[in-house]
Amino acid sequence: MGRLFGTDGVRGVANADLTAEMALGLSVAAAHVLAEAGTFEGHRPTAVVGRDPRASGEFLEAAVVAGLASAGVDVLRVGVLPTPAVAFLTGSLGADLGVMLSASHNAMPDNGIKFFARGGHKLADELEDRIETVYDEHRHGEPWERPTGAAVGRVRSYDEGFEEYVGHLLSVLPNRLDGLKIVLDEAHGAAAGVSPEAFSRAGADVVTIGAEPDGLNINDGCGSTHMDKLKAAVVEHGAALGVAHDGDADRCLAVDHTGEEVDGDQILAVLALAMRERGVLRSETVVATVMSNLGFKLAMEREGIALVQTAVGDRYVLEEMKERGFALGGEQSGHVIVLDHATTGDGTLTGLLLAARVAQTGRTLKDLASVMERLPQVLINVPDVDKARVKTSADLAAAVVEAERELGSTGRVLLRPSGTEPLVRVMVEAADIDQARSVAGRLADAVKSALG
Repeated sequence: MGRLFGTDGVRGVANADLTAEMALGLSVAAAHVLAEAGTFEGHRPTAVVGRDPRASGEFLEAAVVAGLASAGVDVLRVGVLPTPAVAFLTGSLGADLGVMLSASHNAMPDNGIKFFARGGHKLADELEDRIETVYDEHRHGEPWERPTGAAVGRVRSYDEGFEEYVGHLLSVLPNRLDGLKIVLDEAHGAAAGVSPEAFSRAGADVVTIGAEPDGLNINDGCGSTHMDKLKAAVVEHGAALGVAHDGDADRCLAVDHTGEEVDGDQILAVLALAMRERGVLRSETVVATVMSNLGFKLAMEREGIALVQTAVGDRYVLEEMKERGFALGGEQSGHVIVLDHATTGDGTLTGLLLAARVAQTGRTLKDLASVMERLPQVLINVPDVDKARVKTSADLAAAVVEAERELGSTGRVLLRPSGTEPLVRVMVEAADIDQARSVAGRLADAVKSALG
């Protein structure tokens, strides 16, 4: 069996790759593994289980709940809530385990299972590996050790989770949003209830789109992966800004009052300056990935804020933040982590903090985001090559050196082997788009020649 867990839990087409049997088995395995690790020692274990609105989440939630309860874990079902809400409630309620059913920005037929450890943090890789091993052993016939009688888990709905999460979001805000008209695109997803509620209670005049989930329309032409409707709505309503979430609301992208997109790098830049001003940007450092636009790095240098870069993936950003005690990090895609208030990317929290900065300064989001200039970025995927030789090919190294010499200090080259496909990604940034395209094209040819 190949590794089930990816960088963000287990995902696949619901009822094909990710079945009810798998959801139940993984949940039982997770309970047994955490019990082995001593997580449940001395008390009756509790888990928080939430989901996004996908139709498949209904039967997968039932399977997860059944698995956990059959393994002796009491379950609090919080219903449809964002991934960061489930992480928050896992921590705030002192639960031993959190489970979120969502495939994030993926299309509706997909779904996924993500486990959180005590405190709302991502499970350690070694625990995920152990869960896979135990799951595989038992699906091939080894019987589970099952509690009986009063030792079986009890299940109840925990509707208070909605209010507790909204209250948490509002408690974090440094100032109110009175006077701001804001358009929210909820992607017909998990934040369709909590996000408008939080923004409204914070004082904003809220207009919503994509806020009518029916189980089938999640991420369908809306949300952070389809921004055109939000751009049009912001201009149409004369709003100060727009905020877009993905299906499980762990990311946030924005739109300024002119309808221009504000990406994750720009949001990080705005929040970094705001947090430094309030004295909460620890070590005056922000964490981002190597895919962040060079314009972000140059802006942080100019503003005197240190930048630490990691491999691509919000899990690597979070690991660096936790290890070194930094308060702010994120990705260009809109996963922004404010570690003092969240253990994962939180799109609603990010949007609220961004709007709070607009309200507090009286400046437009366009003006605030201009702290950095996005340099033109060209990405070319080169398929059917030996991606394992990216770092060892002398010919390719020479081509990269030549490209970097041509670009100088105002450009950048990045070659990345895909984690899932036989291809290499060539990314080039330059002050001029034509130069970026030219250099990227030549490097793509060099990759084909050297690794083909």
